Amino acid sequence: MLFVLGAAIVALACVVASGRRLASAVAPTGLDPRMLAKALQGEVGERGDAAFRSLRAVVASDGRLQWDSELLAAFDVADERQRGALVNEQLLELEGRLTRSSRVPRVCASIATSAGLLFGTLALVQGLAAPDGEGGAVVASQGALPSALAAVSLGIAGTAFCVAVHVRAGRIATQRRAAIDDLVTLLQRLRSS
Repeated sequence: MLFVLGAAIVALACVVASGRRLASAVAPTGLDPRMLAKALQGEVGERGDAAFRSLRAVVASDGRLQWDSELLAAFDVADERQRGALVNEQLLELEGRLTRSSRVPRVCASIATSAGLLFGTLALVQGLAAPDGEGGAVVASQGALPSALAAVSLGIAGTAFCVAVHVRAGRIATQRRAAIDDLVTLLQRLRSS
């Protein structure tokens, strides 16, 4: 039973680490870029400038929205070359956030599988190492089989979760990149008009 507990602890740790990766892919910034783009959509000229300044003031007032605030501040710079450099700096920062822990679910999947197999093997070895008596080793190994299968099953379950997170986080990160690109294009159009 101790080996099943060990496999469960490792699988749970892998699930938690992978879940944190999914959370960072879902929300790499404080605000949803699609929501910001929707708020500014259709605004041009003086109305667009007023909407941009109002949005920038609201975002800058919230300390949790640091990246969003810095992106909007970059678009408020008058010099076009400096603006481009500051915007690119923010995009590089975002890319770092999106890829920071991208390998964690794959590594956790490997760890969960390996731990499940290790603890399952140890359970069988312990069952086979039981003292011989009248068929004692056979009886002990049959008693160890459910523990071994449970440990392997927990490892496989942890692996399945981590693989699913890896695939989903990759898709979400791609969608976030596209949404940020759309927002940057909209802000460039808005600030150049």
